[in-house]
Amino acid sequence: MASDPARKQPQQPARPEHSTLSGLELKEVYGPADVGEDGGSPGEYPFTRGVYPNMYRGRRWTMRQFAGFGNAGDTNERFKYLLAEGTSGLSTAFDMPTLMGYDADSPRALGEVGREGVAVSTVEDMEVLFDGIPLEEVTTSMTVNCTASILLAMYLVVAERRGCDWRKISGTIQNDMFKEFIAQKEWICPPEPSLRVVTDMVEFCTKEVPRWHPVSISGYHIREAGSTAVQELAFTLADGIGYVQAAVERGLDADEFGPRLSFFFNVHNDFLEEIAKIRAARRMWAKIMRERFGAKTDRACLLRTHAQTSGVSLTAQQPVNNVVRVTVQALAAVLAGVQSLHTNSLDETHSLPTEEAVTVALRTQQILAEETGVTGTVDPLGGSYALEALTDRMEAEAWEYIEKIDEMGGILRAIELGYPQQEIADAAYAFQQASDAGEYVTVGVNGYRSGEEGTSIDTLKIDTMIEERQSKALVTLKAGRDAESVVEGLDGIRRAARSGENLMPPIIEAVRRSCSVGEISDVFREVFGVYGDPAWV
Repeated sequence: MASDPARKQPQQPARPEHSTLSGLELKEVYGPADVGEDGGSPGEYPFTRGVYPNMYRGRRWTMRQFAGFGNAGDTNERFKYLLAEGTSGLSTAFDMPTLMGYDADSPRALGEVGREGVAVSTVEDMEVLFDGIPLEEVTTSMTVNCTASILLAMYLVVAERRGCDWRKISGTIQNDMFKEFIAQKEWICPPEPSLRVVTDMVEFCTKEVPRWHPVSISGYHIREAGSTAVQELAFTLADGIGYVQAAVERGLDADEFGPRLSFFFNVHNDFLEEIAKIRAARRMWAKIMRERFGAKTDRACLLRTHAQTSGVSLTAQQPVNNVVRVTVQALAAVLAGVQSLHTNSLDETHSLPTEEAVTVALRTQQILAEETGVTGTVDPLGGSYALEALTDRMEAEAWEYIEKIDEMGGILRAIELGYPQQEIADAAYAFQQASDAGEYVTVGVNGYRSGEEGTSIDTLKIDTMIEERQSKALVTLKAGRDAESVVEGLDGIRRAARSGENLMPPIIEAVRRSCSVGEISDVFREVFGVYGDPAWV
C-alpha cells in the first residue's frame, strides 16, 4: 500500500440522526420482530450469553491493572501495592525499547528507557520484576508482541529458577503480530516470519506450558487506532482465523490448542454497542472454530476475553470526568460477560497513572462487583430487543468484512495489501470529521466546557536518572558474562530460525545464558529482515 499524497479522502455518507458511536442507525423502538437468532443459554454453544453457565456467580472476572514504569524494582513495588489492594492478576507494561527489541544501553533507546513501561533487557531484570510474587498463584499478563517470545522465555526461566512447574503457571502474553501490522505498528520482522514465531509459541505452550495463553488476539489497538466497533470485531476475528489456520497447517489439533487462545477487546463509550460487540464475538468465534476448523469440543470454541476501557476516549480536559467514562465502560464489559478487565486511570492523558489514580480505577471494578448487584444473574440484558437486534446487526456486518478478507486470500495477504489499515484510516477520518462538526459531543472538549482548559492534577514523575542507571547496570552485566556461552546461545537461535525448527527452546536456552532482548532481536533482524510500513514504501 504505497502512500499517495494526491489520494482524496473518501466521501462519507451522512451520519444518521440517531446512531451508535460507530454510526449504526438505531430504530426508535425495537420489538420481537427485530430479533433473529436465539441467544440460547449461557454456557451453551454458540455462547452468545456467556462462556460459562453460572458466569460471575461461580467466579468473578479477574481484576487487572496495567502497570509498568521505571526499572524492574519500581514496577515490582507497584505490583505488590496492587495485589495488596485487591487485584487478582498482574498486567505488565514494557517500555518502548523492550517492545521494539532494543536494550537499555542501545543508542536507539535514548530518552525512552522506563518512560512508558518497565525496562527489561535481561532475565536478571525479569527476576527483580517478579521478586516476591508467587508465580504459581498469580496470573500474569504481558503486553508485548514482536519480542513476546523473548519475554515469555525470561518469565519461564525465572519460574524455573524458583522451582516452579511450568505446567502450573498461568497467564497470557499478547503476541498478536497481525494487529501490530494493522494498527499499533510495533514490529521487527515482516508478517510471514512474524506469524511463524507466533505459531512456534502456540505449539510450544500447548505442549510445555498448557495453562498459558500464548496469544491474546487483540481488537483493543485496532479500535484505539480509529476503527468502528464492527471493524474491531471483524478484523480481530480475521486475525484469529489466521493464527488458527497457521497452527492447523503446522499439524496441530484445534481441540488441543484452541482452548489456550484468548482475546482482548476495547470497551468504548457506546454502552449497548460495546455489549453487543462482545456477545457477537463469542457467537462468531464458536461458529468459526466448529464450522471452519472442525473443533469438536466446546472448550475449543469458547471466546474467553480480557477487556480494557478505552484509552482514546479519555480527555486531558476536565480529567475527573474520566472516572465516569471508565465506570460506564467497565459496567458494559461486565454486562457483556468478560473474563478479565482493566480499568484506565483518570490521569492517563497526562502521564502514567499515579498510585492514587490507579487505586480509583481498581475501586471502580470492586464497587461494580460488590455494590451494584450486576453479578447476581447471568447475562441480565439478554433478551433486550434492542441489544439482541444490535448483536445480530454487528455479526452480519462483521461477516461481510471476513468474507472480503477470505476473497483476498486471508488476513496475511489482506495486511500486505493494506486493506484493514486503509479501512481503519478511513473510519478514523470520518469520526474526526463528525466530531469536528459537533455531531459527537465530548464533554469538556467540544461541549460543556467550564472556562478553564485543564484541571490541575498530580502526575507521575519518572526519575530521569533511571536510563543512566539501567544502561550502566546492563553494560556491567554484559561484561561479566561468559562471552563464549552467549555466542553459542545466539547461534542456537540463528540455526533454528534458518532451519525452521521451533524457536522457543533455543530462545529459552539463550535467556538462561543471559542473552539480552536486543541481542536476540538482532538475530531476528539478521535472519528474517526488518519490516517497513507499506504506507511509506
